Amino acid sequence: MGRIIVLVAVIGFGVYAFVGALQADAPRIRVMPRWLWLAVILAFPVVGPFAWLSLGQPTRDAITRRDDTPVGPDDDPDFLRRL
Repeated sequence: MGRIIVLVAVIGFGVYAFVGALQADAPRIRVMPRWLWLAVILAFPVVGPFAWLSLGQPTRDAITRRDDTPVGPDDDPDFLRRL
């Protein structure tokens, strides 16, 4: 029973990391290109996903600063100047 739980956890962790790598914005991925991260995640079932989550995944800072455009009108300085 314990082996099954560990196997399911490893597979779930791998699937989570693989899907995360597929959905990540390609220019924001760190260290290696996406195709190489996908290969590492598949080739090394425990180390690969952990490496992706710690080294390759875009940082929260990179996600929020996406292209430095304001999100709403109250964040747009030009809009606020015209009020």
